[in-house]
Amino acid sequence: MQRTNIFLEERQTDSLDAMARLEGVSRAEVIRRIIDRAIDGEGNAEARRRAAIDLSFGAAARIAVERGADDARAAQLASMWGRDA
Repeated sequence: MQRTNIFLEERQTDSLDAMARLEGVSRAEVIRRIIDRAIDGEGNAEARRRAAIDLSFGAAARIAVERGADDARAAQLASMWGRDA
């Protein structure tokens, strides 16, 4: 590990100390965890969206979809895909 010194506002240290008490760890450990989450993308909106998509994969597989009347467009697409309309 490498030592790093930073200046924090009082409200930041108060919040970090409260988090450390709740988690039963040191302020330094709270800071390391926050940095790890930021680096790993947990704080990244794009990463959260991708994770949500990954988690939802296959979620609708068991939903029964009632097939409606086929129209001309559906028939055209079916013929393009080599399926019966």
